[in-house]
Amino acid sequence: MGRTVQTGQSDDADVIVVGAGPGGSAAAYHCAAAGLSVLLLDKASFPRDKICGDGLTPRAVAELTRMGVPLREQDGWIRNTGLRVVGGGHTIELPWPELSSYPSYGLARSRMSLDHLLVEHARAAGAKVQERTNVTGPLLDERTGRVIGVEARPVDADGRRAGDPVTYRAPLVVAADGVSARLATGMGLEKRMDRPMGVAVRTYFRTPRHADPMMESQLELWDGPPGRSNLMPGYGWIFSLGDGTANVGLGSVASTAAPTKVDYKDLFATWMRNAPAEWEFTPENQIGPVRGAALPMGFNRGPLYGRGLMLVGDAAGMISPFNGEGIAYALQAGRVAADAAVQATARGTAAGRERALASYGARMKDDLGGYYTLGRVFVKLIEHPQVMRACTRYGLPRPLVMRFVHKLLADCYEPHGGDWVDRTIAGLAHLAPAS
Repeated sequence: MGRTVQTGQSDDADVIVVGAGPGGSAAAYHCAAAGLSVLLLDKASFPRDKICGDGLTPRAVAELTRMGVPLREQDGWIRNTGLRVVGGGHTIELPWPELSSYPSYGLARSRMSLDHLLVEHARAAGAKVQERTNVTGPLLDERTGRVIGVEARPVDADGRRAGDPVTYRAPLVVAADGVSARLATGMGLEKRMDRPMGVAVRTYFRTPRHADPMMESQLELWDGPPGRSNLMPGYGWIFSLGDGTANVGLGSVASTAAPTKVDYKDLFATWMRNAPAEWEFTPENQIGPVRGAALPMGFNRGPLYGRGLMLVGDAAGMISPFNGEGIAYALQAGRVAADAAVQATARGTAAGRERALASYGARMKDDLGGYYTLGRVFVKLIEHPQVMRACTRYGLPRPLVMRFVHKLLADCYEPHGGDWVDRTIAGLAHLAPAS
């Protein structure tokens, strides 16, 4: 649990945001743009690397647009027109749909560059950014048990202690501190073991495929020639970055958080040894090591708000069980959290402020809870290899089926109105319990 202290000292900001990934930077930006004083803390110094696929769906693009982030090609972005799905002897290209809610393109940009850009965007909006500050736990009011700040310590570029512990105070703390969720665990909020958990590994390659206009998903990973060797667990991706390189990785997902014994780096090496020669995914063209990360999914930690603490992004398990996408939901959560924080400042009573802050969790669950529930059902189905094999073999050649699946898996459907596919997905998500 966090350290308890007496109240009475002055605050350092209206809002403290811990973690300067996409969710934290989005929360800091929206709060600062609305006039709140914001302190954004991160243990790293930027730019810094982050394990991710580097692909942004149209839903994520819509959030960046709301933030006013420049998205021109000359600003370092590469647009993609859709998703190429490979499996069961089929290759299907699925353009992003034309919708009123989201643009008809995705983007790709390395997290090294993306996260730095978003931190600077928050800083330009007025947020005070403090790097190399390792937040170690929540600061609690001794009388109410409410979070009134954080404990931290300065660190050097290697993460080693570089000064005396310090405390920062604010009436609201936004925990966007990633998979470790140190603030949440410091409040006794443990992850739910019955929620899906993914694992992903990735690296970068110099490749002629660097300007591919489509994101590619490989539904089958073979340890030799396709169809004449053994099928390995998981799925692969190739996201072109337009700068001579591509982000290449693989992942898998389980319906519970129980650990697996799969060596994913070895799996990745086997896949690369059998990749088509024209991709040029060779050891000589590899840039950097293969790195891995856990992917907490389906709201695996909560409540999203309580006692002065909001959970955003990976800290709340906001990754989609359908596709491993987390950036779009982290950006959305940062925006919704900021809106709740701003509304709370307009309330005249403590009870009114709490109702406004609690609206954050309700809005996120209303929008994503049912969809994530469908995702948990999906994961339980595809855990059975025979189900996945049948879906790949018989579903991919059917355009109508793939149109439905594409919108469902990419969370790229019209939430209100649209065609019958949009209405069907929206209806299913609405009917599914948002637990």
